[in-house]
Amino acid sequence: MTVRYQIHPVDPQTRLLHQAAEMLRAGNLVAMPTDACYVLACRLGDKGAVDRLRALRQLGDRHLLTLMCADLSQLAVYAQVDNRQFRFLKEITPGPYTFILPATKETPRRLWHPSRRTIGLRVPDSRVALGVLEALGEPVLCTSLILPGESEPLHEADEIVERVGRQIDAVIDAGGQGFEPTTMVDMTGPEPVIARAGRGSIERIAG
Repeated sequence: MTVRYQIHPVDPQTRLLHQAAEMLRAGNLVAMPTDACYVLACRLGDKGAVDRLRALRQLGDRHLLTLMCADLSQLAVYAQVDNRQFRFLKEITPGPYTFILPATKETPRRLWHPSRRTIGLRVPDSRVALGVLEALGEPVLCTSLILPGESEPLHEADEIVERVGRQIDAVIDAGGQGFEPTTMVDMTGPEPVIARAGRGSIERIAG
């Protein structure tokens, strides 16, 4: 049976944030809200959960998963950035953006895009998502909760439980979420480039 945590979106209950974090720590697959849309999330180090995530979304190895962090403190472990890029990231995070960055040698291979050796990284502007990440004390791997053959993510906890409840272990219910995934920004070149327009303002990138 899918565990359901009803958490207030603005003033999340600490006890429930820690319970949700423990679900992730135990190797479970969790649907959680962000500042863009619901995502499927699991621990980076849990191969079984990562395989379940890919299977649910029907994603191949070439699909880039996103590393969702509470802040930029872990950035240097997983991504290579210069001072100019770091200043840009600091200005625009937290927010509904995913950044494509060159991976470090220390980054687990399951995070890499297989041909480009890049990773996706984001810092959400969501009290619930940040609260879970802070309680967990480490980043999580995630992907938008868009089912195979569909173009929009699931956005209500009831719908998630009904449609994929048997394939996930928990859902964090913080009310209805958005229909758009993050704006994706490719930072592997000399200037940031919009790779996918989404929830985040493109004007902030162009500016």
